[in-house]
Amino acid sequence: MFGVYAPGVEVAPLVFDGLFALQHRGQESAGMAVSDGETVTVVKDMGLVTSVFGARSLSPLQGHLGLGHVRYSTSGASTWQSAQPVYRSVGAAGFALGHNGNLTNVPSLEDGAGLLPGVLDTDSDVIAELVAREMEAADPAAPDALERALAAVLPELEGAFSLGLIDAGHLVAVRDPNGFRPLCLGRIDLPGGEASGPEVIGPEPRYGYVVASESPALDIVGARFVREIEPGEMLVVDAAGCRSSFPFPPERVEPAMCVFEFVYFARPDTRLRGREVHAARRRMGEHLALESPARADLVIGVPDSGVPAAEGYAARSGIPFGHGLVKNRYIGRTFIAPSPEARREAVRRKLNPLPESIEGRRLVVVDDSIVRGTTIRRIIEMLREAGALEVHLRVSSPPFRWPCFYGIDTPSRAELLAAGIPPAEVAGELTARLGADSVGYLSLESMIAAIGAGEEGWCTACQSGVYPTPVPLDPARRLPALAR
Repeated sequence: MFGVYAPGVEVAPLVFDGLFALQHRGQESAGMAVSDGETVTVVKDMGLVTSVFGARSLSPLQGHLGLGHVRYSTSGASTWQSAQPVYRSVGAAGFALGHNGNLTNVPSLEDGAGLLPGVLDTDSDVIAELVAREMEAADPAAPDALERALAAVLPELEGAFSLGLIDAGHLVAVRDPNGFRPLCLGRIDLPGGEASGPEVIGPEPRYGYVVASESPALDIVGARFVREIEPGEMLVVDAAGCRSSFPFPPERVEPAMCVFEFVYFARPDTRLRGREVHAARRRMGEHLALESPARADLVIGVPDSGVPAAEGYAARSGIPFGHGLVKNRYIGRTFIAPSPEARREAVRRKLNPLPESIEGRRLVVVDDSIVRGTTIRRIIEMLREAGALEVHLRVSSPPFRWPCFYGIDTPSRAELLAAGIPPAEVAGELTARLGADSVGYLSLESMIAAIGAGEEGWCTACQSGVYPTPVPLDPARRLPALAR
């Protein structure tokens, strides 16, 4: 998600660049909403940012205020109707909303609002509908109608939600009380201005503001990182300034950032909680070499997120690091593909072995995680076919044994390769299932230590089964289950 408020600037090209920097967070659809101060115009479609937007689609998006979104579906179908930003025609120009995360209380929200279950496509639609109804019930023409409606609706939401919204004249960013998904704030120079002035946008502003899911999206548009938006914070930017409030009850504000952002999801050049993701992944590999050594001739990483950990493993173990797999740069991320069939097909197209690096060698293969096992099983087969003598799989995170309800598409334990296996038996069981010579995981404690951003304030539910918030339960299986 990417939003910008920049008076005197046509922001559509900036939003395009910001979304391009965030393409790794969603590959199914892309959308953009732009306001010129009177009208909010929305363009969205299925596909990558570069296929949705070009000169023709960007030309009608004129204005100084914009919001963009790339989608990775965790609730709702992968369809045009579910693409974001979501738009509601209420107030002077309506408003557009983008959402990263997943709500855990959709049924109760629908019941409370008198909505028929399943009528709205996604939990993002539910949020937009609740905000629109709140605006209509008050004074939708009031300048602060959107802000007031959000203050009323947000405390009713549960789960993970980093939100971006725009109306005719406001950019709003919200982070849920646990801060599951990242969101940051930046400043951007305006024509003839400097970004070194006071923190308030005055009548003659010298800079604008940018909000983004990850810090590299700020870099690509020339914005300067200011800070991460706090868990439970609502930030509003308009002609009067940049101000923040905390609309949630204080007892609900309890940081629990998703640790999978450091393991896989975020870009390596992103900074989260003051730490660079790439450096954290390399340290994970170093810890892994100490906890799970192997006798081998070469360490290789599974591109791309497994490579930094492989470098760390090689450096600490003394085994040479090399490249054994080539990634097709025109294939997206297999984990976030919307179906098992799409993930299996993408693996075949995405990776190819380098036989001269592999043949006759004992390999340590480092990957960032094993969730469903689709990718790594095929990789091990390819390495065997290319002549590897031994394949020792090392994973720079703990086993994923529990479903996520906060924005990662692992809704059932049946999909998780390590679920149901006693922790002490996971390595041995998966060695046989995956066709490896051995399997080793990084411990939860070492993973947190490698990140180096403190021991507290993390969501590790997918690995530990300890959820920071209440989640729906399936009584038949006594396991968490998605609300929708």
